[in-house]
Amino acid sequence: MEFHLHSTEFLRRSQRNSITRGGISVMIEPSQIRMARAALKISVRELSKISGVADSTILRFESGKGAILTTNVRRMQEALEAAGVTFLAADSTGGPGVRLRT
Repeated sequence: MEFHLHSTEFLRRSQRNSITRGGISVMIEPSQIRMARAALKISVRELSKISGVADSTILRFESGKGAILTTNVRRMQEALEAAGVTFLAADSTGGPGVRLRT
Protein backbone atom coordinates (compact mmCIF):
# COMPACT_ATOMS: atom_id res chain seq x y z
CA MET A 1 0.00 0.00 0.00
CA GLU A 2 1.41 3.39 -1.01
CA PHE A 3 0.87 6.63 0.87
CA HIS A 4 1.02 10.09 -0.69
CA LEU A 5 1.79 12.45 2.16
CA HIS A 6 2.93 16.03 2.50
CA SER A 7 6.12 16.03 4.58
CA THR A 8 4.38 17.52 7.65
CA GLU A 9 1.63 14.91 7.40
CA PHE A 10 4.34 12.31 6.86
CA LEU A 11 5.94 13.31 10.15
CA ARG A 12 2.60 13.42 11.98
CA ARG A 13 1.90 9.83 10.99
CA SER A 14 5.34 8.65 12.00
CA GLN A 15 4.21 5.41 13.60
CA ARG A 16 2.22 4.35 10.55
CA ASN A 17 4.91 5.35 8.06
CA SER A 18 8.07 4.60 9.98
CA ILE A 19 10.77 2.40 8.55
CA THR A 20 12.03 -0.47 10.66
CA ARG A 21 15.69 -1.45 10.79
CA GLY A 22 16.83 -4.26 13.05
CA GLY A 23 13.57 -4.20 15.00
CA ILE A 24 13.86 -0.47 15.70
CA SER A 25 11.40 1.92 14.10
CA VAL A 26 13.21 4.97 12.70
CA MET A 27 11.33 7.94 11.29
CA ILE A 28 13.35 9.61 8.57
CA GLU A 29 12.91 13.37 8.47
CA PRO A 30 13.71 15.67 5.54
CA SER A 31 16.58 17.24 7.50
CA GLN A 32 18.17 13.80 7.92
CA ILE A 33 18.22 13.27 4.16
CA ARG A 34 19.99 16.65 3.77
CA MET A 35 22.42 15.79 6.59
CA ALA A 36 23.18 12.39 5.06
CA ARG A 37 23.86 13.91 1.65
CA ALA A 38 26.14 16.52 3.23
CA ALA A 39 28.04 13.87 5.21
CA LEU A 40 28.57 11.81 2.07
CA LYS A 41 29.26 14.93 -0.03
CA ILE A 42 26.71 13.91 -2.65
CA SER A 43 24.25 16.06 -4.57
CA VAL A 44 20.53 15.59 -5.02
CA ARG A 45 21.27 14.33 -8.52
CA GLU A 46 23.70 11.72 -7.16
CA LEU A 47 21.17 10.56 -4.55
CA SER A 48 18.60 10.33 -7.32
CA LYS A 49 20.89 8.06 -9.33
CA ILE A 50 21.70 5.68 -6.48
CA SER A 51 18.16 5.56 -5.04
CA GLY A 52 16.03 5.62 -8.18
CA VAL A 53 13.99 8.51 -6.76
CA ALA A 54 13.49 11.55 -9.00
CA ASP A 55 15.59 14.54 -8.04
CA SER A 56 12.47 16.74 -8.03
CA THR A 57 10.89 14.38 -5.48
CA ILE A 58 13.97 14.55 -3.27
CA LEU A 59 14.00 18.36 -3.44
CA ARG A 60 10.28 18.57 -2.61
CA PHE A 61 10.71 16.26 0.39
CA GLU A 62 13.79 18.05 1.70
CA SER A 63 12.07 21.42 1.43
CA GLY A 64 8.77 20.19 2.91
CA LYS A 65 6.84 21.41 -0.12
CA GLY A 66 5.30 18.25 -1.47
CA ALA A 67 4.00 14.75 -1.08
CA ILE A 68 6.19 11.66 -1.13
CA LEU A 69 5.56 7.94 -1.30
CA THR A 70 6.79 5.95 1.67
CA THR A 71 8.44 3.68 -0.92
CA ASN A 72 10.57 6.61 -2.08
CA VAL A 73 11.63 7.43 1.48
CA ARG A 74 12.62 3.79 1.93
CA ARG A 75 14.62 3.85 -1.33
CA MET A 76 16.50 6.98 -0.26
CA GLN A 77 17.18 5.55 3.20
CA GLU A 78 18.44 2.25 1.81
CA ALA A 79 20.69 3.97 -0.73
CA LEU A 80 22.17 6.29 1.90
CA GLU A 81 22.66 3.42 4.35
CA ALA A 82 24.41 1.38 1.65
CA ALA A 83 26.71 4.38 1.11
CA GLY A 84 27.67 4.38 4.80
CA VAL A 85 25.08 6.45 6.69
CA THR A 86 23.34 5.37 9.89
CA PHE A 87 20.13 7.21 10.74
CA LEU A 88 19.68 8.15 14.39
CA ALA A 89 16.31 8.62 16.05
CA ALA A 90 15.68 11.50 18.42
CA ASP A 91 16.27 10.64 22.06
CA SER A 92 16.77 12.38 25.40
CA THR A 93 20.20 13.67 24.32
CA GLY A 94 19.17 15.30 21.07
CA GLY A 95 17.11 15.36 17.91
CA PRO A 96 17.25 13.04 14.94
CA GLY A 97 20.51 12.87 13.03
CA VAL A 98 22.91 10.80 11.00
CA ARG A 99 26.29 9.20 11.56
CA LEU A 100 28.83 7.82 9.10
CA ARG A 101 29.89 4.23 9.66
CA THR A 102 33.60 3.65 9.95
